[in-house]
Amino acid sequence: MATVDETARRLATIPQLTVLRDAPLSQYTRFGIGGPAALLVEAPDPPSFIEALHTARASGLGYVVIGAGSNLIVADEGFPGVILKFTAHSIALNGTTVTADAGVVLQDLVDRTVDHGLQGLETMTGIPGLTGAAIYGNAGAYGHSISERVTSVEFFDGEQIRSVDNAGCQFHYRESTFKRHKDWIIFRADLTMAAGDAVALRATADKILNIRNAKYPPTMKCAGSIFKNFLLTNLPENVGKQVPSTSIIEGKIPSAWFLEQVGAKGMHEGGIQVADYHANLIYNTGTGTARELRSVIGELKRRVRERFGIEVEEEVQYVGCAQQ
Repeated sequence: MATVDETARRLATIPQLTVLRDAPLSQYTRFGIGGPAALLVEAPDPPSFIEALHTARASGLGYVVIGAGSNLIVADEGFPGVILKFTAHSIALNGTTVTADAGVVLQDLVDRTVDHGLQGLETMTGIPGLTGAAIYGNAGAYGHSISERVTSVEFFDGEQIRSVDNAGCQFHYRESTFKRHKDWIIFRADLTMAAGDAVALRATADKILNIRNAKYPPTMKCAGSIFKNFLLTNLPENVGKQVPSTSIIEGKIPSAWFLEQVGAKGMHEGGIQVADYHANLIYNTGTGTARELRSVIGELKRRVRERFGIEVEEEVQYVGCAQQ
């Protein structure tokens, strides 16, 4: 296995890369939690990223690919290997077709399409993160998901750059083939939009953004909702019958309903707090640690499991620590 110094020297020979030593990952996550990465590498184009990825793999140090850190929980000890970020962020419009790099901030993509009178992403305003991560997790809100607009995705499968159409992405609720093949790296995507009225789209987006900001203030150190919502059809019948019809929205049951039944609201440990107004919102008050955050998540999962016999599943990903 190569040392960190040896790996850093090899990475430094790759054009276009930015290589940082002992980068504090708390500055790269929305939770504001996490120790240092031995090496953090930012690559602005596919060739440099692929070469950096090969170098990281060959080092034997271990590596993780991250986006904007919106849904990451990083261990307090940090990560002893290589953290890779793909930072290309161009957006190209051609009629109702939009091509976006994976490193595009999702809000920038929403604003660009809305301002050009392109309908389809306006309900996703305020969702933090990058476009690549949104496709990876099939992000969405208000009854719509990004999968409705994706026509093709270009990605690296570990050996070559390939492209798949919408069907090949195997989108499901908050799922995609990329989430099941974590070694596949999204580089860019084509989306097909619908023609719309820019003024009306902006009004819709602004209304949603105001609602979202009231629930998840931009300065709050959180990942939005921690747990995925449930599809009613996937729940045991005896569990589904316990949920009031008013809590079933478009065939989905918010995880917050189950969490509220087990006393999640207001729960806290150290610097980690569950909001007193939203049972599926966990945030860092400023002094929280990954250990405390994982402890709260684990306790909530235990309570729901014991009460309802079901598993609430995190939307967050873990770096440097095992999943709960």
